[in-house]
Amino acid sequence: MEWFTAPDYWLSRIVFQRGLAGLYLVAFVSAGLQFRALIGERGMLPVPDFVRVVPARRAPSLFQWRYSDRLFATVAWTGAALALALMAGAGDAVPLPVSMLLWLLIWAMYLSIVNVGQTWYSFGWESLLLETGFLAVLLGNDDTGPPVIVLFLLRWLLFRVEFGAGLIKIRGDRCWRDLTCLHHHHETQPMPGPLSWFFHHLPGPLHKVECAANHVVQLGVPVLLFAPQPVATAAAGLMVVTQLWLVLSGNFAWLNWLTIVLALSAVDGSLLVGDHPQPEPPLWYVVVVCAAAALILFRSYHPARNLLSRRQAMNRSYDPLHLVNTYGAFGTVGRVRDEIVIEGTDDPDPGPDTEWKEYGFKGKPGDPRRLPRQYAPYHLRLDWLMWFAALSPAYARDWFGPFVERLLAGDRDTLRLLRHNPFPDAPPTHVRARLYRYRFTTWHELRTTRAWWHRTLLREYMPPVRLRD
Repeated sequence: MEWFTAPDYWLSRIVFQRGLAGLYLVAFVSAGLQFRALIGERGMLPVPDFVRVVPARRAPSLFQWRYSDRLFATVAWTGAALALALMAGAGDAVPLPVSMLLWLLIWAMYLSIVNVGQTWYSFGWESLLLETGFLAVLLGNDDTGPPVIVLFLLRWLLFRVEFGAGLIKIRGDRCWRDLTCLHHHHETQPMPGPLSWFFHHLPGPLHKVECAANHVVQLGVPVLLFAPQPVATAAAGLMVVTQLWLVLSGNFAWLNWLTIVLALSAVDGSLLVGDHPQPEPPLWYVVVVCAAAALILFRSYHPARNLLSRRQAMNRSYDPLHLVNTYGAFGTVGRVRDEIVIEGTDDPDPGPDTEWKEYGFKGKPGDPRRLPRQYAPYHLRLDWLMWFAALSPAYARDWFGPFVERLLAGDRDTLRLLRHNPFPDAPPTHVRARLYRYRFTTWHELRTTRAWWHRTLLREYMPPVRLRD
């Protein structure tokens, strides 16, 4: 069945699947280490409360039928173990049906987590990991060549990721059209990295070159993915370079790395190595792949229509299994950066002379002298939601109160999400939140103050509260 497989892409398939397994590993580890405080039985948004009001048909998940923290931990760490095995090549060491079952199992386990994760799992890269993971089920293993239709679907997905992100920018903030967005973006992005300060201080003309290059790669290059080789390989290479630039300039969980993995699936392996003979695919495999591909192509009508819509949505899923989704980011770029600073005191009756001590977060800006750290592809979910909460209290309506309550109670699982707890011996009597305006310091300010940020108090975000409040 020469029409069905593309044997020249055997190396691309291996690199793609091993890379995807590595990102699954990061996702499961992130879930296993953070879930108790976020969605556990005593978490800020408990899964049992969620599944009582959301039916299984809207959010299919193993946890719809039974939930316990022990079961969730078992799923998360089993998923991590399977991901590690697939990363090490287990998918190629077993028969084709077993390999497909392993990829399907790991996809179903992560789908079960995402569908009960609520706002903590509402990011576009969650759906992107699931959509990509389902295609990996169909890609097979070393028992057969990669199916042409699945390779096409991977490129179609990559096209939607890049082209959708480009369209949302051009249709959105005017600064993308006049090439000035990157005068602000490196400073106001959700979670800056250790090099973001330096990227921000690049010359203004270079920022315009960055913007223009972004438009070319996201609006022009994706079309070339469907061109003959080696043009498609060159297009994928340009996308990889652009994504590595984004990796260096910020922290976007596994979004950039997953886009790189998708791009590598479009590389023609025969340009790098010789032939690798593979057996003919069994008939049952051809039937399964063709049926699943037909379903995905049929469902792709919705994201395709969204790309053409003037009211383009971004990061939206069109079915509860996340088989097809729409993507995009930063249609609007903030011009200023506001941050919520959480403080506590052990003073039983706070007054003007009360000493307040600041909680430290792992990723989000806090102490002006602390250089931002690199965490991606690991996902710090609380830190990301704190960025949204600073944009508007509406983003934090459901979870901010429970978060503060757990600080006042000295909840160990919640405190593990933080970098610094100023009350190691006993929880504070009161906690408050204040809103600050942050900006990167200048070169002169950095030399004189050794601070990476300058911050100015704007207003009170939440007045002092105690546990019984």
